Amino acid sequence: MNFLRCRGTKMEGFHHRVSIFFCLCLFFLISACLPNKKLTVATTATLLEGVARASSQQPDLRILREGTPAYLMLIDGMIQLWPDNERLLIAGAQSYSSFASLFVEDQDKDKEYANLLYEKGKQYALRSFERTGFRDPLHRPFDDFNRGLNRLRKKDVPILFWTATCWANWIRLNLDSMEALSELPRVEGMMKRVLELDEGFYYGGPHLFMGIWYAVRPKIAGGDLKKAQEHFLKALDLGHGKFLMAYVYYASYYARKSGDKELFIATLQKVLETPADTLPDLVLVNTVAKKQAKELLSHVEEYFE
Repeated sequence: MNFLRCRGTKMEGFHHRVSIFFCLCLFFLISACLPNKKLTVATTATLLEGVARASSQQPDLRILREGTPAYLMLIDGMIQLWPDNERLLIAGAQSYSSFASLFVEDQDKDKEYANLLYEKGKQYALRSFERTGFRDPLHRPFDDFNRGLNRLRKKDVPILFWTATCWANWIRLNLDSMEALSELPRVEGMMKRVLELDEGFYYGGPHLFMGIWYAVRPKIAGGDLKKAQEHFLKALDLGHGKFLMAYVYYASYYARKSGDKELFIATLQKVLETPADTLPDLVLVNTVAKKQAKELLSHVEEYFE
């Protein structure tokens, strides 16, 4: 899918063009005001964070699919104006990575396009990470990289967590690349540091990450289903049953791989039976989780032949 390619009915194409036109007008209006009003970076970042918050509470995936490309264009323009703003960079990283995951890789099955989006998210994330004082994370000698991680503190957790997540998404789609494989230890080190600083961040996100990490790797490369389950269960506990995507990953990456059909079905049924609005900011991710749970359950017999 191309950002500017219209799909569906004429009315859908009209709405798509209007959304892009609106964002472009807003961008040029802000640019024109800069010499006189000196719009602050904080105000702009707050505007974008408000849009992101509204998106996280949106249950209609069609609206997000059609509206997000215009938002990405807007945030690109903002970053061009303020290229060193940490909040804008990490917002851009999350947006590109999320759009690639939800709508391009998962639905369109367009690996090449998804890879371009993940690469953009990765670059924004690394630039944001550098704003914490962590210089050249991509090429820094590995021992020095780890020493740098040890100097980070709890205030750095959001940037550290989301940078590792966006970086890992790019690596996951490029596992046939030696370059990508060589970067895996850096991402693992970053998430382990998050675990040390704040294991409950984003509903137990660091434990969820490590659960997947141990589950997908072969045993010879450090894979360990027992450790994977320990991390998954800790993530579920820290999420208090509200973050439904954790259950989807537990079923998909642990129950399926361990051959536990009953656990697979029971875990996904829990997702379907739990309302998406367990928390306002989780409506979007929980809606996606319920959709994925339904899809996974439709393949039970295939997975457990």
